[in-house]
Amino acid sequence: MEKVAAIYARVSSNQQKEQQTIQSQTAALVEYAKTHEYIIPSAWQFQDDGYSGATLVRPGLEAIRDLAATGQITAVLVYSPDRLSRKYAYQVVLAEEFARAGVELVFLQAPSGATAEDQLLLQFQGMIAEYERAQIAERSRRGKRHRAWIYRSTANAGTSKTASRSCTTWKSIAPVGSSRQSWESSGVQVPIPSIACIRMVSNIRCMRR
Repeated sequence: MEKVAAIYARVSSNQQKEQQTIQSQTAALVEYAKTHEYIIPSAWQFQDDGYSGATLVRPGLEAIRDLAATGQITAVLVYSPDRLSRKYAYQVVLAEEFARAGVELVFLQAPSGATAEDQLLLQFQGMIAEYERAQIAERSRRGKRHRAWIYRSTANAGTSKTASRSCTTWKSIAPVGSSRQSWESSGVQVPIPSIACIRMVSNIRCMRR
């Protein structure tokens, strides 16, 4: 009996964080298929480049699910469980879906799942992959919040300085009964509203009337 299979490879948008590129995944899967006598039509080598593993809505994955549902394939070859999905719950959903259709799900970098110990290890791998994704999302969120806080702080500081410079000037004013020379030498200065600020306040008062 011919073992007709489909290949599935995926990388997310954060490709620099992925240890395996999508090309290397596909090459390893093709080599595995040859060694284990799987027949892989060229049209059934699916790649989801730039799609998150946190969702099931992916063109390549949906095409493979359709092939499995219509009985056109006997196996699906995937490099590792986290390439299929980052969420362990989704891995279970897809594995059960393929099993009901009589399609074998084969991972190159994972236990076979034939024993209870293998299944337990698969579960741990799925949970670790989901935890890593949550950590990446949290670090990204904190980074965005920090950059936004710096931007707001800089903008507010610039606005305050501009308003202060435009509305006030600092001059030395000698009080009554003191010499101007002695007062200026003391270095005491007081804020005096600028002409532009006085005009602006006057215009506002006229508009209110």
